[in-house]
Amino acid sequence: MRSPLQVRARAMREALEHLVGGLGTAVLAFVAALWLILVAAGCLVGVGLLFVPTALRLQRFAADRERARLSRWGNEIVGPGPAPARWRDAIRDPSVRREWRWLAWHATFGFAVGILGITLPLNAVRDGTFPLWWKLLPPADATSSLGYPVITDWVGAFGVWALGVAWIALAVGFGPALARWQARPGRRLLTLPADVDLSLRVAELTATRAAALDAHATELRRIERSLHDGTQNRLVAVTVLLGAARRALTRDPAGAEQILGRAQDAAEQALAELRTVARGILPPVLADRGLEGALDGLAATSAVPVRIDVDVPGRCAASVEATAYFVVAEALTNVSKHSGAAHATVTVRRRNDRLTIVIGDDGHGGADEDGGSGLTGIRRRVDALDGTVTLTSPPGGPTTLTVELPCGS
Repeated sequence: MRSPLQVRARAMREALEHLVGGLGTAVLAFVAALWLILVAAGCLVGVGLLFVPTALRLQRFAADRERARLSRWGNEIVGPGPAPARWRDAIRDPSVRREWRWLAWHATFGFAVGILGITLPLNAVRDGTFPLWWKLLPPADATSSLGYPVITDWVGAFGVWALGVAWIALAVGFGPALARWQARPGRRLLTLPADVDLSLRVAELTATRAAALDAHATELRRIERSLHDGTQNRLVAVTVLLGAARRALTRDPAGAEQILGRAQDAAEQALAELRTVARGILPPVLADRGLEGALDGLAATSAVPVRIDVDVPGRCAASVEATAYFVVAEALTNVSKHSGAAHATVTVRRRNDRLTIVIGDDGHGGADEDGGSGLTGIRRRVDALDGTVTLTSPPGGPTTLTVELPCGS
């Protein structure tokens, strides 16, 4: 159970992440808006018409980055697709006109809010530590973050420290509100109209349904292959050995006993393989110990040392937990086989209605979805639940696989 101080600290940290990300998209929005103005001015003499497609693509790029940022912190905002190439189409497109309004808001209001939100904690750090280093400053520069007054004694230095405490209070109290104000224009203007969003959603669900059917067929083939190549062969061997033992029972009792021993070994191996196949369908450990306990079991059997960090209040749907388990199992298998890593980490968090799984390792990187390393199977499983997969694996490492799954409210 988190204390109120921990809750406020976490809210402030998340708000700061919001504000920093929003400041980045505000700078991008400012560049896009400036380029649009220059192109519009150039259109008055005809030259700007050549750059209209570039300006519209830059505008859509900036808006899509904001949509992606906001989707990570709440409900997903679906983009309208590629930007129109001609200015007439752009003027008639309601999503483009809404993006123009968003550019104007975010490049000014969003930028100012981002600067304010970042300034508060910076001032808190500066003034909160002022008594430690104010003596090192030139006398004329020994001021608070406000620029006045000039500090000449320890009483004034601790007065600046008190101002730092006030900055902390302002940052904790107003940081989350600033993040919401910065995000509000994007959530209002970058969301598609209901009819357009519905058609895109139908297309998305059609694609995810196909992915679910494909993943289901792949899983059935895997189970069939495991039963055919492993368990079935073991049971055939048991049958052959039992027949041989029955024929040898009267003429060679000692040989029959040896054959029965081999048949028992083959039966035990078949039973073990059947248990493995059953665990592959739905691991019983999920029902018994929950997601955290199941992942601890995976870490215990991993060839690479793994640190597990799970913070998931309550239980998710069985399909979500099973998918999370298989994602981690496949990812850790990849780490053991391909990465050359010395350590790996698995972090699982639930925020609102999203379950986020982050698997990282310190290996040599260069993971590729087309390289047959099981990442395609992971993506199919996640797509079947309408989730997302993000892979970051530059040559030289490290590798980070981030999976987000919807898990209900």
